[in-house]
Amino acid sequence: MAYHLRSGRPADALICGRICYDAFHAISTRHGFPPDFDSPEAATGLIAMLLGQPEFYSVVAESGGRIVGSNFLDERSSVVGVGPVTVAPDTQDSGVGRALMRDVMERAGRLGAPGIRLVQATYHARSLSLYAKLGFQVRDLLACVNGPGAGDELPGYRIRPALPSDVAACGEVCRYVHGHDRSGEVIEAVARGSAVVVEHQGRVTGYATSLGLFGHAVGETNEDIQALLLSAERFDGPGVLLPTSNAELFSWCLTHGFRVVALSTLMTVGFYQPPKGASVPSVFF
Repeated sequence: MAYHLRSGRPADALICGRICYDAFHAISTRHGFPPDFDSPEAATGLIAMLLGQPEFYSVVAESGGRIVGSNFLDERSSVVGVGPVTVAPDTQDSGVGRALMRDVMERAGRLGAPGIRLVQATYHARSLSLYAKLGFQVRDLLACVNGPGAGDELPGYRIRPALPSDVAACGEVCRYVHGHDRSGEVIEAVARGSAVVVEHQGRVTGYATSLGLFGHAVGETNEDIQALLLSAERFDGPGVLLPTSNAELFSWCLTHGFRVVALSTLMTVGFYQPPKGASVPSVFF
Protein backbone atom coordinates (compact mmCIF):
# COMPACT_ATOMS: atom_id res chain seq x y z
CA MET A 1 0.00 0.00 0.00
CA ALA A 2 1.31 3.46 -0.93
CA TYR A 3 1.49 5.88 1.99
CA HIS A 4 3.50 8.85 3.19
CA LEU A 5 4.37 10.24 6.60
CA ARG A 6 3.99 13.79 7.86
CA SER A 7 3.95 15.66 11.16
CA GLY A 8 0.76 15.50 13.17
CA ARG A 9 -1.45 18.58 13.54
CA PRO A 10 -4.12 19.48 16.12
CA ALA A 11 -6.72 19.24 13.34
CA ASP A 12 -5.90 15.51 13.03
CA ALA A 13 -7.21 14.74 16.53
CA LEU A 14 -10.71 13.60 15.59
CA ILE A 15 -9.60 11.15 12.88
CA CYS A 16 -6.52 9.90 14.73
CA GLY A 17 -8.57 9.53 17.91
CA ARG A 18 -11.16 7.41 16.15
CA ILE A 19 -8.44 5.22 14.62
CA CYS A 20 -6.82 4.87 18.05
CA TYR A 21 -10.10 3.75 19.59
CA ASP A 22 -10.99 1.37 16.75
CA ALA A 23 -7.51 -0.22 16.68
CA PHE A 24 -7.30 -0.86 20.44
CA HIS A 25 -10.94 -1.89 20.70
CA ALA A 26 -10.63 -4.39 17.85
CA ILE A 27 -7.54 -6.16 19.16
CA SER A 28 -8.55 -6.18 22.85
CA THR A 29 -12.09 -7.45 22.36
CA ARG A 30 -10.84 -10.07 19.91
CA HIS A 31 -8.76 -11.50 22.75
CA GLY A 32 -11.39 -11.02 25.46
CA PHE A 33 -9.74 -8.11 27.28
CA PRO A 34 -11.28 -4.75 28.23
CA PRO A 35 -10.31 -1.96 25.80
CA ASP A 36 -7.88 0.73 26.92
CA PHE A 37 -10.44 3.42 26.02
CA ASP A 38 -14.09 3.17 27.01
CA SER A 39 -15.26 5.45 24.17
CA PRO A 40 -14.05 7.14 20.98
CA GLU A 41 -14.25 10.44 22.84
CA ALA A 42 -11.75 9.23 25.47
CA ALA A 43 -9.25 8.20 22.80
CA THR A 44 -9.78 11.45 20.91
CA GLY A 45 -9.18 13.44 24.09
CA LEU A 46 -5.84 11.72 24.62
CA ILE A 47 -4.75 12.20 21.00
CA ALA A 48 -5.81 15.86 21.07
CA MET A 49 -3.73 16.37 24.21
CA LEU A 50 -0.68 14.74 22.64
CA LEU A 51 -1.02 16.70 19.39
CA GLY A 52 -1.26 19.91 21.38
CA GLN A 53 1.83 19.35 23.53
CA PRO A 54 5.20 20.44 22.17
CA GLU A 55 6.89 17.84 24.40
CA PHE A 56 5.35 15.08 22.28
CA TYR A 57 6.61 14.43 18.77
CA SER A 58 3.88 13.19 16.43
CA VAL A 59 3.83 11.49 13.03
CA VAL A 60 0.80 10.67 10.88
CA ALA A 61 0.53 8.20 7.98
CA GLU A 62 -1.67 9.06 4.99
CA SER A 63 -2.77 6.88 2.09
CA GLY A 64 -5.00 7.94 -0.77
CA GLY A 65 -5.72 11.25 0.90
CA ARG A 66 -6.86 9.79 4.24
CA ILE A 67 -5.15 9.31 7.57
CA VAL A 68 -4.47 5.64 8.30
CA GLY A 69 -2.31 5.77 11.42
CA SER A 70 -0.29 7.79 13.90
CA ASN A 71 2.48 7.49 16.45
CA PHE A 72 3.94 9.65 19.21
CA LEU A 73 7.19 10.07 21.11
CA ASP A 74 7.17 11.34 24.69
CA GLU A 75 10.16 13.69 24.90
CA ARG A 76 9.57 15.05 28.41
CA SER A 77 12.63 13.17 29.73
CA SER A 78 16.06 12.22 28.41
CA VAL A 79 14.79 8.65 28.00
CA VAL A 80 11.88 8.77 25.56
CA GLY A 81 8.67 6.76 25.36
CA VAL A 82 6.85 5.51 22.26
CA GLY A 83 3.12 5.48 21.68
CA PRO A 84 0.34 5.10 21.28
CA VAL A 85 1.04 3.72 17.81
CA THR A 86 -2.20 2.88 16.03
CA VAL A 87 -3.13 1.86 12.49
CA ALA A 88 -6.64 1.76 11.03
CA PRO A 89 -7.93 -1.84 11.22
CA ASP A 90 -8.51 -2.04 7.46
CA THR A 91 -4.91 -1.09 6.67
CA GLN A 92 -3.03 -3.16 9.24
CA ASP A 93 -0.31 -5.59 8.15
CA SER A 94 0.61 -3.28 5.24
CA GLY A 95 3.88 -1.86 6.62
CA VAL A 96 2.37 1.34 8.04
CA GLY A 97 3.03 0.37 11.66
CA ARG A 98 6.66 -0.45 10.93
CA ALA A 99 7.12 2.89 9.15
CA LEU A 100 5.57 4.79 12.05
CA MET A 101 7.87 3.00 14.49
CA ARG A 102 10.99 3.60 12.42
CA ASP A 103 10.12 7.29 12.21
CA VAL A 104 9.96 7.82 15.98
CA MET A 105 13.08 5.72 16.52
CA GLU A 106 14.95 7.89 14.03
CA ARG A 107 13.64 10.94 15.86
CA ALA A 108 15.00 9.53 19.15
CA GLY A 109 18.36 9.04 17.44
CA ARG A 110 18.43 12.65 16.27
CA LEU A 111 17.69 13.77 19.83
CA GLY A 112 20.55 11.66 21.17
CA ALA A 113 18.20 9.89 23.58
CA PRO A 114 20.14 7.24 25.55
CA GLY A 115 17.14 4.93 25.68
CA ILE A 116 13.67 4.29 24.25
CA ARG A 117 10.78 2.64 26.12
CA LEU A 118 7.38 1.29 25.17
CA VAL A 119 4.59 -0.68 26.82
CA GLN A 120 3.05 -3.36 24.60
CA ALA A 121 -0.21 -5.29 25.03
CA THR A 122 1.05 -8.79 25.75
CA TYR A 123 -1.78 -10.54 23.92
CA HIS A 124 -0.93 -8.71 20.66
CA ALA A 125 1.63 -11.14 19.22
CA ARG A 126 2.12 -9.21 15.98
CA SER A 127 3.20 -5.98 17.67
CA LEU A 128 5.48 -7.92 20.03
CA SER A 129 7.17 -9.48 17.01
CA LEU A 130 7.46 -6.16 15.18
CA TYR A 131 9.06 -4.38 18.13
CA ALA A 132 11.49 -7.24 18.71
CA LYS A 133 12.55 -7.13 15.04
CA LEU A 134 13.13 -3.39 15.40
CA GLY A 135 15.57 -4.03 18.27
CA PHE A 136 13.41 -3.74 21.39
CA GLN A 137 14.12 -6.13 24.26
CA VAL A 138 11.56 -7.47 26.70
CA ARG A 139 12.39 -6.21 30.19
CA ASP A 140 9.38 -7.01 32.35
CA LEU A 141 5.85 -8.33 32.42
CA LEU A 142 3.50 -5.64 33.71
CA ALA A 143 0.20 -6.43 35.41
CA CYS A 144 -2.47 -3.77 35.17
CA VAL A 145 -4.18 -3.98 38.55
CA ASN A 146 -7.11 -2.18 40.09
CA GLY A 147 -8.12 -2.16 43.69
CA PRO A 148 -10.49 -0.98 46.37
CA GLY A 149 -9.31 2.63 46.53
CA ALA A 150 -9.39 2.71 50.30
CA GLY A 151 -7.89 6.14 50.98
CA ASP A 152 -5.94 4.63 53.89
CA GLU A 153 -2.54 5.38 55.38
CA LEU A 154 0.52 3.21 55.86
CA PRO A 155 1.94 3.89 59.34
CA GLY A 156 5.11 5.99 59.15
CA TYR A 157 4.42 7.21 55.61
CA ARG A 158 2.76 10.52 54.79
CA ILE A 159 1.17 11.27 51.41
CA ARG A 160 0.69 14.92 50.44
CA PRO A 161 0.31 17.01 47.27
CA ALA A 162 3.62 17.67 45.53
CA LEU A 163 4.92 21.23 45.43
CA PRO A 164 7.29 22.91 42.96
CA SER A 165 9.94 22.73 45.70
CA ASP A 166 9.67 18.91 45.65
CA VAL A 167 10.78 18.50 42.01
CA ALA A 168 14.48 18.16 42.85
CA ALA A 169 13.83 15.53 45.53
CA CYS A 170 11.57 13.59 43.17
CA GLY A 171 14.34 13.67 40.57
CA GLU A 172 16.78 12.20 43.08
CA VAL A 173 14.42 9.32 43.88
CA CYS A 174 13.86 8.58 40.19
CA ARG A 175 17.59 8.66 39.43
CA TYR A 176 18.18 6.20 42.27
CA VAL A 177 15.49 3.83 41.04
CA HIS A 178 15.88 4.11 37.25
CA GLY A 179 19.23 5.80 36.60
CA HIS A 180 17.58 8.86 35.06
CA ASP A 181 15.00 11.40 36.15
CA ARG A 182 11.59 12.29 34.71
CA SER A 183 11.45 15.86 35.99
CA GLY A 184 9.59 17.13 32.93
CA GLU A 185 6.64 14.92 33.80
CA VAL A 186 6.85 15.82 37.49
CA ILE A 187 6.80 19.56 36.76
CA GLU A 188 3.80 19.09 34.50
CA ALA A 189 1.95 16.98 37.09
CA VAL A 190 2.66 19.47 39.89
CA ALA A 191 1.22 22.27 37.76
CA ARG A 192 -1.81 20.09 36.96
CA GLY A 193 -2.32 19.27 40.63
CA SER A 194 -2.18 15.48 40.24
CA ALA A 195 1.30 14.81 41.70
CA VAL A 196 1.77 13.52 45.23
CA VAL A 197 4.86 12.69 47.27
CA VAL A 198 5.64 10.16 49.98
CA GLU A 199 7.42 11.40 53.08
CA HIS A 200 9.15 8.94 55.39
CA GLN A 201 11.34 9.90 58.33
CA GLY A 202 11.21 13.54 57.34
CA ARG A 203 12.20 13.33 53.69
CA VAL A 204 10.69 12.57 50.25
CA THR A 205 11.18 8.88 49.45
CA GLY A 206 8.68 8.45 46.62
CA TYR A 207 6.18 10.19 44.37
CA ALA A 208 3.48 9.66 41.75
CA THR A 209 2.59 11.97 38.88
CA SER A 210 -0.88 10.37 39.10
CA LEU A 211 -2.20 6.95 40.01
CA GLY A 212 -3.49 5.44 36.80
CA LEU A 213 -2.46 4.21 33.40
CA PHE A 214 -1.02 7.54 32.29
CA GLY A 215 0.97 8.34 35.42
CA HIS A 216 4.15 6.84 36.85
CA ALA A 217 5.40 6.38 40.39
CA VAL A 218 8.72 5.52 42.00
CA GLY A 219 9.79 4.79 45.54
CA GLU A 220 12.98 3.88 47.32
CA THR A 221 11.21 0.85 48.82
CA ASN A 222 8.08 -1.21 48.26
CA GLU A 223 6.54 0.49 51.28
CA ASP A 224 6.64 3.83 49.45
CA ILE A 225 4.55 2.41 46.61
CA GLN A 226 2.26 0.61 49.05
CA ALA A 227 1.62 3.91 50.81
CA LEU A 228 0.75 5.55 47.49
CA LEU A 229 -1.62 2.76 46.48
CA LEU A 230 -3.34 2.68 49.87
CA SER A 231 -3.86 6.44 49.81
CA ALA A 232 -5.70 6.45 46.49
CA GLU A 233 -9.46 6.79 46.65
CA ARG A 234 -9.64 5.60 43.05
CA PHE A 235 -7.36 4.84 40.10
CA ASP A 236 -7.60 6.63 36.77
CA GLY A 237 -8.62 4.39 33.89
CA PRO A 238 -8.30 0.61 34.13
CA GLY A 239 -5.66 0.70 36.88
CA VAL A 240 -1.92 0.94 37.50
CA LEU A 241 0.93 -1.05 35.95
CA LEU A 242 2.97 -3.21 38.32
CA PRO A 243 6.19 -4.98 37.28
CA THR A 244 5.54 -8.62 38.14
CA SER A 245 9.28 -9.11 38.64
CA ASN A 246 8.75 -7.28 41.93
CA ALA A 247 7.16 -10.38 43.44
CA GLU A 248 6.86 -8.92 46.93
CA LEU A 249 4.91 -5.84 45.80
CA PHE A 250 2.78 -7.81 43.34
CA SER A 251 1.86 -10.35 46.02
CA TRP A 252 1.08 -7.57 48.50
CA CYS A 253 -1.36 -6.00 46.03
CA LEU A 254 -3.14 -9.28 45.41
CA THR A 255 -3.54 -9.92 49.14
CA HIS A 256 -4.92 -6.39 49.65
CA GLY A 257 -7.84 -6.69 47.28
CA PHE A 258 -6.27 -5.74 43.97
CA ARG A 259 -7.11 -7.79 40.90
CA VAL A 260 -5.30 -8.22 37.60
CA VAL A 261 -7.13 -6.57 34.70
CA ALA A 262 -4.67 -7.18 31.85
CA LEU A 263 -0.99 -7.81 31.11
CA SER A 264 1.51 -5.68 29.21
CA THR A 265 5.16 -5.99 28.26
CA LEU A 266 7.81 -3.38 29.02
CA MET A 267 10.29 -3.21 26.12
CA THR A 268 13.40 -1.07 25.69
CA VAL A 269 16.13 -0.04 23.29
CA GLY A 270 19.39 1.37 24.59
CA PHE A 271 19.99 2.38 28.20
CA TYR A 272 18.01 0.45 30.81
CA GLN A 273 18.67 0.05 34.52
CA PRO A 274 16.60 -2.56 36.35
CA PRO A 275 14.73 -0.68 39.11
CA LYS A 276 16.68 -0.53 42.36
CA GLY A 277 13.64 0.31 44.44
CA ALA A 278 10.00 0.07 43.44
CA SER A 279 8.23 1.51 40.42
CA VAL A 280 4.88 1.87 38.70
CA PRO A 281 5.40 2.59 34.98
CA SER A 282 2.98 4.63 32.91
CA VAL A 283 1.57 3.42 29.62
CA PHE A 284 4.15 5.69 27.97
CA PHE A 285 6.96 3.94 29.95
